[in-house]
Amino acid sequence: MSTFGLDTSNYTTSAARYDGSRVTDNRRRLLPVPEGARGLRQSDAVFHHTRQLPDIASPLLPDPELSAIGVSVSPTGAEGSYMPCFLTGKGMAAVLGAALNVPVYEFSHQQGHIAAALYSGGRLELLEEKFLAFHVSGGTTEALLVSPGGSRGPKAVAV
Repeated sequence: MSTFGLDTSNYTTSAARYDGSRVTDNRRRLLPVPEGARGLRQSDAVFHHTRQLPDIASPLLPDPELSAIGVSVSPTGAEGSYMPCFLTGKGMAAVLGAALNVPVYEFSHQQGHIAAALYSGGRLELLEEKFLAFHVSGGTTEALLVSPGGSRGPKAVAV
């Protein structure tokens, strides 16, 4: 059994494969931000993700053990949280899920950061209880109260 994950934030195109106990492959490429700029316009981020996703994702597929796809679809879990750059990953995940007949689970970029920090710290058991986390990403810093969210991932509320 393995899971394929996609994230298309405003800075990086990322894909990974997880076998149920560890990340077996992890690929990413920064979006090209001009020197001196503080980021990209959303239209430029969408353009670069569209170009980079095939190169990043294709080496991880096909995977005969693939049982699910996870994808970031918004910056946070807050209602109305939206950035067009996430549509590129969401679209690719939907097509792959339909073509490979596997479920697609949607998460926020923020949930991905929280889960990645717990995974790299060897503390995934914290996903089963409440805890305080700091989320620092792309110029945003938040203190979050994180609660278990089951299959939908950790639920985070700014405090």
